[in-house]
Amino acid sequence: PKSQDGLVKVPVNISSDFSITERSWIADALQEISTLTCVQFVNRTTETDYVYIERGQSCWSYFGKIGGRQAVGLVKNGCMDKGAIQHEMNHALGFIHEQARSDRDRFVKIMWEHIVAGEQGNFGKMNSKNLGLPYDYSSVMHYGAYDFSRSPGKPTIVPVPDPSTPIGQREGLSNLDVAKINKLYKCNCCSSVLPKPKGSFSSVNYPSPYPNNSNCLWLIRIRRSKIFLQFEAFDLQGSLDCSSDYIKIYNGNSKSSPVLLDKYCGKGPLPSLVASGSTMLVEFASDDSITATGFRASYNRVNCGATFRDSKGVITSPNYPNKYPKNRACFWVITSPAGYKISLKMLSFELEYSDRCIYDYLLIHDGSRPTSLAVGPYCGTEKVADFTSTGNFVLVEFHSDLAWELPGFVMSYTF
Repeated sequence: PKSQDGLVKVPVNISSDFSITERSWIADALQEISTLTCVQFVNRTTETDYVYIERGQSCWSYFGKIGGRQAVGLVKNGCMDKGAIQHEMNHALGFIHEQARSDRDRFVKIMWEHIVAGEQGNFGKMNSKNLGLPYDYSSVMHYGAYDFSRSPGKPTIVPVPDPSTPIGQREGLSNLDVAKINKLYKCNCCSSVLPKPKGSFSSVNYPSPYPNNSNCLWLIRIRRSKIFLQFEAFDLQGSLDCSSDYIKIYNGNSKSSPVLLDKYCGKGPLPSLVASGSTMLVEFASDDSITATGFRASYNRVNCGATFRDSKGVITSPNYPNKYPKNRACFWVITSPAGYKISLKMLSFELEYSDRCIYDYLLIHDGSRPTSLAVGPYCGTEKVADFTSTGNFVLVEFHSDLAWELPGFVMSYTF
């Protein structure tokens, strides 16, 4: 049942049989659901009805709420992926396997003859209502093509009409997984997932004005890389402390993650940002009056980099003072308060030399975007002049190719 604040609280207790690391994986998987829906997993205190996550012999869950201490089983080496944990929790929330939907025969063909004897029951079809939402090949609730196959290379599920459609991902919730939870639990949530290595998104109705009283979240989630986010356009209602309409960006998958960019409003330019991990959460809110055109942003994956806000710091090539690795693209963004210029000083510099610095090179941009004016490219052992920005953003960009590796560089900045 919903509480007064429109949230559905689900008390959870994670068994102490899991290691600290495993418990953090479980918490992270549940946090993604809590961030994007109105279902909030809370630590169980004295509640009689709660979910108990135990180390099981298999990955399993009851279907829907049964009351009391309701177990969910996770195996150490079978379902500790984010999407696999979410798969079992979604069963507890009342969701069936995607390929068990009543309309599944229009989307997949079950290859009964390839299924391990005795496991055919896992491939039954249910008389489901489907919430009026489309079939989702990329759901965490969808089996993979070879699940329960009795011989290698023989699929048990073949998507139709295109058998090459990927199924069975366990990276994390899909957009339709989020939509299903929000619909079943009647959540009033505007949230979406951006799971591809690069993409773009914008405020509602962009470039027409965004609506009043909106609050939307975008979770950027990519595989094993960092995220580089930049804004192509930005125009929000301005206000003191941006208390009316604002955008706020977090270095992680929840509003309790560290803040990368605090409430920001008015007209651009907005600095580019680098997340330290593979998730970044963008929050947009508007109040009950005055709107503007909003924003448009795009992101892509980078191997390394960071966002710096402290008044002084050091930037080094990856692995410094050891040799930098091959095939890297690194982006460091330095942001200072309005009116403060940023000064950079190179302390040591040795990259692969080439005629026009086309292989390994360093660029320093006067601004936070890759299109901002730059000095460089620098390579070899040439002297890198001290640099002072004209505004309050600097982007340092470093690239290495597939050949030589050298010690790299170390530089300091202050503002």
